[in-house]
Amino acid sequence: PTQACNREPLLPHNRWISWVTSHHASSKAVSWPLFTWNTYKMAWALGDDMDLNVGDKNTTMCNLPRILAILPNMSPLCFAPSRVAVSTYLLVIIGGWASCSAPNVNDPTPFFLSELVALPAHFPAFVEPADNPLNAAKWELGRLLFHDTRFSAANDVSCASCHLAQLAMADSLAASLGTGGAPGFRNASALFNMAWQPRFHREGGIPSLETQILAPLQEPHEFNKDLMTLVAELAKDTGYHTLSKEAFARPFDAYVLTRALAAFERTLISGESPYDRWLLGDSSALSESALRGQGLFDNLQCRSCHSGLWLTDFANHNIGLYRDNPDPGAYRLTLDSADLGKFKTPSLRNLAFSAPYMFDGSLATLEEVLDHYAKGGMGHPNQDPRVFPIDLTSDERSDLLTFLAALNDTNFVVRTAHWVP
Repeated sequence: PTQACNREPLLPHNRWISWVTSHHASSKAVSWPLFTWNTYKMAWALGDDMDLNVGDKNTTMCNLPRILAILPNMSPLCFAPSRVAVSTYLLVIIGGWASCSAPNVNDPTPFFLSELVALPAHFPAFVEPADNPLNAAKWELGRLLFHDTRFSAANDVSCASCHLAQLAMADSLAASLGTGGAPGFRNASALFNMAWQPRFHREGGIPSLETQILAPLQEPHEFNKDLMTLVAELAKDTGYHTLSKEAFARPFDAYVLTRALAAFERTLISGESPYDRWLLGDSSALSESALRGQGLFDNLQCRSCHSGLWLTDFANHNIGLYRDNPDPGAYRLTLDSADLGKFKTPSLRNLAFSAPYMFDGSLATLEEVLDHYAKGGMGHPNQDPRVFPIDLTSDERSDLLTFLAALNDTNFVVRTAHWVP
């Protein structure tokens, strides 16, 4: 067993804790049998290297003990199982641990990103996992999966239902609706430049784009679809089968589903705004008002969080949106009271398309966002000290809004609209 399973797990143990807490914390209670079964299915589908066919129980046994071993220390937000229960469950599956198989990735020759979109000259090199390189069939499969309503229990919602191309891959609703009209509790994030993001979701609890889909897929307020059921259903699609064989040299399975989606999403690249042209040396790309707004943006310390090329530090902050946050934010991952009400800094690109704003869509316009910051927040105990009352003249407000408008990339919206099947 030691030799056969001597590989690093897909996620470090603390990352699994974060993922599962993030996935289940929206529920008031999660039963131990249901949770262990869902965990088993995740291990079955992914394995150490996400290299499993559905039904490949041998490799499952390699990964599952590592996952289950951490469960007694899981967050009480989910459940409080006894160590006896975990030990008993380990005994049931330990017999197959020794026979886990090595990964067998056999991708066709990748094609160039430039065949889809030109990488902006000021962007760093395109980032993709060594074991999930882009190829044409993989991108096409991911594109179709992104728009497939069979992901949802009622066959009525796809990824594209909450991430619309005409809205810079965001949603116009404060909280997106799930399958069957189920009410969501967060605003859908805009999707772009994901190849360079270190973590995903509003509190950054998902460290891998390949595993991201698993959270909304089985969340009752989103897709509410069982992973194994979905894979079995989509595997019957002859078009998907053909693309899967071409892209991965294997039949359609959970590995193919997660990898193809991630490969497609990494090509959602936005970097052609007036601000980008200014960064590349076009001094006429920003108006005098936009330049003054950029100066204010820097002087008011906005840049300290909305930093760098991506206009985000990817860190979690409490900006004082509420005095008592209705959503615990990063706390549900860490159980540290200092993280209550903290959310990952969003990028400020494409704001003209992605209203409403904030994690819950509670601010409908950018003018309301400026009002919030000008008032200095609501005084939450964890509020970032960089959020404090400021006096803004009408001209300064206008300049700030002009600068933010210069971050909009219309070409990105037009291009991705052409990708809708």
